[in-house]
This record gives sequence, C-alpha cells and structure tokens, in this order.
Amino acid sequence: MALTTRRTALTTLGAALAGSIALPAAPAAAGERAHRPRPLWRAHAHNDYEHPRPLSDALDHRFGSVEADIYLVGDQLLVAHDPQDLDPSRTLESLYLDPLAARVRAHHGSVYRGRRGSLQLLIDIKTEGAATYRELDRHLRRYRHLFTTSARGCVVRGPVTAVVSGDRAARVPMEAQTVRRAFYDGRLTDLGGPAPASFIPLISDNWTLNFTWQGVGTFPDAERQKLRGIVGTAHARGQKVRFWATPDLPGPARDALWDELLAAGVDYLNTDDLAGLEAFLDARRAA
Repeated sequence: MALTTRRTALTTLGAALAGSIALPAAPAAAGERAHRPRPLWRAHAHNDYEHPRPLSDALDHRFGSVEADIYLVGDQLLVAHDPQDLDPSRTLESLYLDPLAARVRAHHGSVYRGRRGSLQLLIDIKTEGAATYRELDRHLRRYRHLFTTSARGCVVRGPVTAVVSGDRAARVPMEAQTVRRAFYDGRLTDLGGPAPASFIPLISDNWTLNFTWQGVGTFPDAERQKLRGIVGTAHARGQKVRFWATPDLPGPARDALWDELLAAGVDYLNTDDLAGLEAFLDARRAA
C-alpha cells in the first residue's frame, strides 16, 4: 500500500474510533479551577438542621463544618433540637449521610469539587450517650469511604470527619474501639490531658463561661492572653478550637469578637447566620 493511502486509512480509522469511544475529558483549565468556590473551612453552622435546607444551605455558603443534634428513637437517629420537634422523616441519613455520600461521589472524592480538605460533621448527642453512639457507629459503618477513620491511633482522612459532641457518656464506648469512624469533641477540661488528637481532635467550650467580653469596648488583655494560651496549647497537640455561645447578632460587637477569634487562631467561628459569616470571612480574606 502506498504511504499516502496508508495515511488516509489510518486517519479514517482514527476518526471512526473517536466517534465510538468516550475519551477521557481534558483536565480542568486553570481558569475553571480558579472559579470553583473556595471553602470557608473555619465557618461552623451551629444547629444547621434548623435552616430551610439542612446541609445544602451551609454548603452553598461554603461552610467547613455543620452541626446536627440527634436523638435515638428505636434504631433511628432523628435530627432535631428539642424532643417535641422529632419527625420520623428527618433522620441523620436523609438530612446528612446520604446527601454527603452522593455529593462526594459526584465530586470524585471531595465535598467541594477540586478542593482538598475534610468537612466536619459535628454530631451532638441528645439522648443517652453510650447507646446512641453505638447506634451511630452502626450507621457510619454503612458509609465506608466517606468518613475519616482512626485505626489503633492511625488516622486516615476522608472527605467528611464526624466528631461526636453532647452527652459525655459516649466517650466510654468510643475509647474502647480500636477502629472508629468518629472522634470525640473535648472540653477545656480535656486541654493538655492524656487523650491524643487522634481521639480528641477538637476542643469546644462555652464562651460565656470562660470570658466576660462580648465584643463591646476593649478586649481585656488578660482574657486575650487566656484565649491565645488555649489555642496555643491545643494547636501544639494537633487539636482545633471552637467556642459556642458567642454573640451572633449582626453588628460591630459580633465582628469585633470574630476578629479577635481569628487573630488568636481559633479554628471554627460559630454562627446561625450563614450569609453573615460568609461575608465577614470573605471581607477579611480580601483585606
């Protein structure tokens, strides 16, 4: 066969194959990657389930942490703030676990497409802690590749990290496990204690029980030093810090307190105002 004829045949064959085989997509261009939303990993959605679209609203505002309160009812984990609000259709699976699993599949292993990092799912146990945690553990095991896992102290990060808060009795069955798909939310009394970050990766506490300042006037120097000491001690052990019950009404006081938390290195800012914290963090990043 003449060289020209062979080239023509190969070209024709290549065109036919290209039409019949789905070729892998080209990598995303730099411009496309740049327009992907940058997650706000320090933003924590307090009582996230009370928003019109639980989880979805927080993710639309690019939050890095969401909170769900759970009650054990039979073998179901129902999500609500108070017992009178329990609804059999509002389960941990339907509001959080199934949507997160679907999103991670769609985004090829990430909660935020093309962004590294693990979304924190803070699960606040409202019923007896040991029994509720054992049922929670059975639920989490159904989502094998979704959650960060600790196996004999070795932590393998997943797209979602479950942290158990609320009733303190959950600690006993959690500490007895050699393999866990959830971690324990410590308190300031746990700061500097023997438990490692592979068990207590987060230290949370009530702001108003530890500090008097509410964002009005000057932050007392002694309290500023106390705050930075807490954060420094936690970070030295590989732990993160969060305070709840911080001022959450829009205005200068809230912004002043959030500024001090950021300056001290506090890892999560707590809010019910998703748009307000998103705007605050975007403005501080731009500045």
